[in-house]
Formats: sequence, C-alpha cells, structure tokens
Amino acid sequence: MSDRQTAILEAATRCIARKGVRGLRVEELAAEAGVSTALIYYHFGDRAGLLRRTLEFINDRADRYTAAGVTPEGEPRAILERTLLLELQDEPSVRENSTAWGELRASAIFDPDLREQLGLSTRRWVEDIAELVKGVRPDASTDAAERLTALVEGLSERWLSGSITLERARELLRGGIALELGDAG
Repeated sequence: MSDRQTAILEAATRCIARKGVRGLRVEELAAEAGVSTALIYYHFGDRAGLLRRTLEFINDRADRYTAAGVTPEGEPRAILERTLLLELQDEPSVRENSTAWGELRASAIFDPDLREQLGLSTRRWVEDIAELVKGVRPDASTDAAERLTALVEGLSERWLSGSITLERARELLRGGIALELGDAG
C-alpha cells in the first residue's frame, strides 16, 4: 500500500471515529488526508470500496498493536489475557480503532455489504481468540471466544463513552476471562 493510501485510510479512520460512517464526507476526508477527492476515488473506487478498505486497515492496525504487545513464548493464559487487554488501551490509535469499529458495526445494521464484511472480520477475530482459549482449555468451544470478544467490544464502548473507567473495563475483562476459563482469577 502506498503512503498516500495509508494517509487516506488513517484519515478515514479518524473521520469515522469522530463523525460516524453516515457523517463521512469524501470532501472532508480529502482535506483531512491532504489529497484530492479524485485521488480517493482513484484508489478506492467508491464509498463502499473506501469503507471496505478502512475496515481492513482497522483490522490490520489492531493486529499490529496486538502482535507488538504479546510475546508468543509466554504462558497461554497470559497471552490470551494480554491479547484481549490490548484492545483496552488509552493510546490514540487504539481509541480511534475501537471508536471507528463501533461506528462501522452500528452502520452495518443498515448496510448489507458492510454487514457481510464486518461479519467476516468478526469471525476471524473470534477464530484467533478461540485458538488462544484452546491453548489454555483444549476442551473449550468457540462460544468462549465469541463471549470474550463480545465482552471486549461492550466494555470498550462503555469505556470510550465514559460510562466506566478504563481500569474498571480491564478489571471486568479479567473477571470475564477467569469465568470463561473456569478459574478464580
């Protein structure tokens, strides 16, 4: 991906996080990214293509900050916990990612194409977490990963909206992990 495409996708993520998918205007995005609207259409085809690629960008960025924060040679439970807790960081890119993800999720209710792509992204995330859960509890079903990823999304939304503190969100997530793994802590 070119530097310009990356700049456009970073700007699209910021714009979606601030104004939502419905509030995303290509002219404003172009100004935010410092490019022409024609260049956005050249790289992404149309609004649907831009949204699809922005969702991919958000997923890739989450993969990068998760991979950077987790050492694969640790204990399976610690890796699982750390991976999920990395979604609850007070870092600008994580806040932006989580906010934009929530906006895309809300918009997917009304947009079948976006719903399908978001569903695929969610299933991939659940599968990744399911592998980590099975590393701790080989008998666990994918349901545990589904519940944990849904918990992360809900806690993230509550934290980002100011309903709970980051510390409380992290505490609740640790408790949810302990319950899913069948231990006391």
